[in-house]
Amino acid sequence: MALSRVCWSRSAVWGSAVTPGHFFTRRLQLGRSGLAWGAPRYLFPRQLLIRHFWTPKQQTDFLDIYHAFRKQSHPEIISYLEKVIPLISDAGLRWHLTDLCTKIQRGTHPAIHDILALRECFSNHPLGVNQLQALHVKALSRAMLLTSYLPPPLLRHRLKTHTTVIHQLDKALAKLGIGQLTAQEVKSACYLRGLNSTHIGEDRCRTWLGEWLQISCSLKETELSLLLHNVVLLSTNYLGTRR
Repeated sequence: MALSRVCWSRSAVWGSAVTPGHFFTRRLQLGRSGLAWGAPRYLFPRQLLIRHFWTPKQQTDFLDIYHAFRKQSHPEIISYLEKVIPLISDAGLRWHLTDLCTKIQRGTHPAIHDILALRECFSNHPLGVNQLQALHVKALSRAMLLTSYLPPPLLRHRLKTHTTVIHQLDKALAKLGIGQLTAQEVKSACYLRGLNSTHIGEDRCRTWLGEWLQISCSLKETELSLLLHNVVLLSTNYLGTRR
């Protein structure tokens, strides 16, 4: 049983980390119909070949491309967080969220306690997943490399499902121990959770993943909207990755 959990955890963090999913398939289809979103760098190997056929340089280049796309939504998500601050009834929580947004905008990597202090904010109105505005939900979908071209109720369902799976993986990974993962497994796990780990050393990736797991394993299922936003909050400024 223990061995099966280990294998499941490893295959999940490895297999999911770089899968572009239906969003990029749709992008390819749009490109063929004349509605391309930009210059098609390495279009065919990136879209039509599975990861195992990429060269090492292509792996780095493609992961950079995917991360650049999801990173475009980061400022938008922070702005949506700022807009709901007046809707938060608790003055202390309003101050904490204002302080966190300011730190991120100024290039500061937030501490774990800065994020966990807001867990109540993200469990209900106005930042619970079911209470998020449609444009906010679309931006979060892009940050997770999920399609944003669906009705908001379906986007919320996909985000909740995706975040729940990551939360379950986090619990299994915490039991396994980060030290049991190979360097590549660590980098893949970080990338899946929002960090562009392609240009960060293994030790720094392990440190960041430890921070993520500490936050994730402290959250209840009703607080998973905070874990969803953590893809942006914890990754944006880590070691100068905000470029």
